[in-house]
Parts: sequence; C-alpha cells; structure tokens
Amino acid sequence: MAKVLVFAGSTRVDSFNRKLAREASEALAKAGVEVTFADLADFPMPLYDGDLEAAQGAPANARRFKELARRHDAWVIASPEYNGSFPALLKNVIDWISRPEAGEAPGAVFRGKTAALLSTSPGPGGGQRGLRHLRELLEMVGVRVTPGQVTIPRAFEAFDGGGKLVRADERRSLQRLVMELAGALEGAKAAA
Repeated sequence: MAKVLVFAGSTRVDSFNRKLAREASEALAKAGVEVTFADLADFPMPLYDGDLEAAQGAPANARRFKELARRHDAWVIASPEYNGSFPALLKNVIDWISRPEAGEAPGAVFRGKTAALLSTSPGPGGGQRGLRHLRELLEMVGVRVTPGQVTIPRAFEAFDGGGKLVRADERRSLQRLVMELAGALEGAKAAA
C-alpha cells in the first residue's frame, strides 16, 4: 500500500491550509491510502545556515522530518501563498532535508517521490501563484508533481466551523486530485 505524507506550509493554529491538509488526509484515507499527517509546528528548525550545519550537523528536527519524508512514497503539501510565492517555512524545510548525510547523494530524499499540491487563500486566486513556484522547486530537485492541483479562493468562507470544506465543487476537486495521486503512485509502482 502506498504511504503518503500530508503537511501544510503553515504552523498557524487556525491556518486555512492546515484545514485543507487535514481534508486531504481524510480523502486519502477513504481512498485506501496509508496517510501520515505531519504538523510542521512539531518540527521547529532554525533558518538554514551552512556554518551551523558544518559545526553541528543538521538539527534534530530536520533529521526527524527528513526520515519521515523518506519513509513515504508521496507527499501532499497544502501551501499558503505569501506575496505571490510559497512561505519561507516551507522553503526552509526543503533546504534542510535536502542536505546529504554521510554516504548519501545530495537530494536523495527527493528521488522517486511524487507530490500533489494544494492551496487556499483569502484572495480570488486561491494560491495559484505560490503553487507555481513550489512546483518549479520540487521538480527541480527531482520530485514528480501531479499535473492537477487544488486551489481554493475565498478561504474565509470555504470551511465550516469544524474545518470541513463547504463548497461541493471544491470537495470534488480534492477528490479528483486524490485519485490522480493514487493513479500516479500505482503507475510508478508498476514501472518499478
């Protein structure tokens, strides 16, 4: 069975993207996929610093998150959009886990991985601009990113009090993305 790691690029307690990541986790579980939801608030890391790495190695939380990422076949990332791009928190996590350990090739944690991207935003674009940059970065480091993605505008009215998506078309979009990811994982498994 495929294993998927789901996380949001935000640590804010009431983050819309955290809600969206949880919705994706539930949809994946219903589709029969083994899912792990990770909260980046549980993995605080300093900003990437080559001097710090040289002196002390990767921080413990970076190593923990890298191992978690390594153990999964795919990732679903719900990313906020900050000033037209994805947040520094998410870039920092990617930078830290990209660092090779002794005997490991650079970027080894990304090889063979598939990712699906989601975003929600208070604005009318739903985070599309930020996902474009995130997609480019992930593809550059060797991650296969599903062609489809989910962007949900008007985030303030997209979720009910329990954090569930309220608009049927957006629930269907999320379900389509889940099925696309499941298909991509089956295709990768068959090709291996």
